[in-house]
Amino acid sequence: QVQLIESGGGLVQAGGSLRLSCAASGRTFSNYGMGWFRQAPGKEREFVAAITGSGGNTDYADSVKGRFTISRDNAKNTMYLQMNSLKPEDTAVYYCAARGRAWVTRKGDDYYYWGHGTQVTVSS
Repeated sequence: QVQLIESGGGLVQAGGSLRLSCAASGRTFSNYGMGWFRQAPGKEREFVAAITGSGGNTDYADSVKGRFTISRDNAKNTMYLQMNSLKPEDTAVYYCAARGRAWVTRKGDDYYYWGHGTQVTVSS
């Protein structure tokens, strides 16, 4: 069983930056591929970024590539999402997710554990 707690959301102006964190409980954090997803009001949940258990491989949605950076610190059981050059269309609730395998996918249904989410609001 893995519990995930997100933090770091907030209100920021367009062009600004935020850093999200996802703290995980449980053992052997490095065994879990991790991802960030987001859901804006009235829209479906969408993939943002993912990172393999070792942290050696990452994947990004085209909409955030070059602006967001996903990373993890396995010694601290924590994953991060550095978000730069934020746009109003990045406004959403951001969720971290973990799957029971070290590699990752873009499909939310492949992730077994989810946090409760943190709100990110980007004003124009």
